[in-house]
Amino acid sequence: MNPTRTFSDRVWLVLKGLAMGAANKVPGVSGGMVAFVAGFYEEFIYSLQKINGKAFKLFINGRYRSFWAYINARFLGLLILGMIISYFSVSKLLDFFLEHYELYVWSAFFGMIIGSIYYVAKDFGTWNRTYMAYLFLGIVVGVGISFLEPAKQNDHLLFVFFCGMIGVSGMTLPGLSGSFILILLGNYVLLLVDSVNALYDTIFDVFKGDFDFVQDQSRIDLLKVLVIFSLGSLAGLVTLSHFLGYLLKRYKKATFAVIIGFITGSLGVVWPWKNEEFDLDQSGNVLLDANGKEVIVGYQRFFPSEFSFDTFLAIFFIIVGILLVVSLEVYQKRNSPSHG
Repeated sequence: MNPTRTFSDRVWLVLKGLAMGAANKVPGVSGGMVAFVAGFYEEFIYSLQKINGKAFKLFINGRYRSFWAYINARFLGLLILGMIISYFSVSKLLDFFLEHYELYVWSAFFGMIIGSIYYVAKDFGTWNRTYMAYLFLGIVVGVGISFLEPAKQNDHLLFVFFCGMIGVSGMTLPGLSGSFILILLGNYVLLLVDSVNALYDTIFDVFKGDFDFVQDQSRIDLLKVLVIFSLGSLAGLVTLSHFLGYLLKRYKKATFAVIIGFITGSLGVVWPWKNEEFDLDQSGNVLLDANGKEVIVGYQRFFPSEFSFDTFLAIFFIIVGILLVVSLEVYQKRNSPSHG
């Protein structure tokens, strides 16, 4: 942990939070993978692990400075600030690109994950049979998750809290996409589209001085869902971080082997060439969300049958994605204390 961060470090942390927040919203991409590849995954997990009984006692006893330092609050605060900004900026931009340039976005993410596998695996060290078995386990679980059938939407608040705990896994487990898990649980649109848009609209109404939304029961219900989902996410972050912190301390290489497997297995989720499968009502009509968009519940993957200009561009963006991640290694080497 670094208590003496420069202004540049703080800006980079906010940008990393932006990247984590945006990545966690895209099905198949993991915010935890951003942390892993960008080199601050362990600090992130250990900082979350500090949110415990000791931290609570420091806060209750009024020892706020000690509490702030103990939980590495500046680091966590800047990351979370970036994630919050992301939901109202970068995520909206990603939604636009996914709607209009879907093939190229998936291609870039596919390339970034390939680059991530290289980036993470290159410093692993010696692979023995045990670590290979953990790697294979991670791949099997990652691939298996990508082919599960999605459930139906469920807005019961207890289930929403559970979705928060499970969905936040993408922030702490590289390669395990929290948003894709929410698709499997049937609540992706409810929790990451409708409720977030309800919050966005509410904030906009408040700034306009318009409080008519308090009479809108559907808006209030969505805001309740968002609050419960956020509480579940917070509980999941703290719980998972303690578990992962324990694993990283006791079984670091085995944990990393499983993580590399997860990342490899997630390639099936972000495969660029795929057709959407939509949610249908009893009459066979495509269901629409609150914004009038078709509700996607899965994908049918295929190989391109011809080498068209779109295929060429998709391959180009795969290469760009790979180079983008690999360039992080060059950047970190140039800015490491041992360099120059």
